[in-house]
Amino acid sequence: MTRHLDARHLNVQALADSEKPLAGSTPLHKMERLAPESVEPGADTVITWQLRAESRTGAGGQLELWMHIKADAVVALTCQRCMTPVAMPLAADQWFRFVASEEVAMAEDDAAQEDLLVMAPQFDALQVIEDELLMALPLVPMHEVCPSLPAFRAGQIDALEEPADEKPNPFAALAKLKKPV
Repeated sequence: MTRHLDARHLNVQALADSEKPLAGSTPLHKMERLAPESVEPGADTVITWQLRAESRTGAGGQLELWMHIKADAVVALTCQRCMTPVAMPLAADQWFRFVASEEVAMAEDDAAQEDLLVMAPQFDALQVIEDELLMALPLVPMHEVCPSLPAFRAGQIDALEEPADEKPNPFAALAKLKKPV
């Protein structure tokens, strides 16, 4: 019997048991938190992703469930230099280990080198993919070389080129008060 696996309501154990990756693509506009970051949220931007789960023997000899998430997208962001759209590639490539409860995750988080997720009967993998892509957003999106420089009004360029009036030295007034010896 073949089971249908849905990334929004994923049975991670069933994915691990299948020993096959689950791959798909999701339109950017369906990612409610990532879509507003794009200057073209209605465009045909698609996030491609792949999920793979496996069981591993843990340090105590018990089986642990792990999942690998890989996702890629090119999102149009605003260049902070020229204020025009810039296509920024985003990528996520992360392993997660599942734990039984939030309490276990909190207790193991400091010592664990891997990221921990709480096991749920219907796990939303697309939400984790969206989280990873949000963290992959650049702090300051910019073109390597901007296609055009921002337009200045005529008076602005002259103001940039003229040297600023030199400010008087605040100690010059004190020097005048000093009596000659």
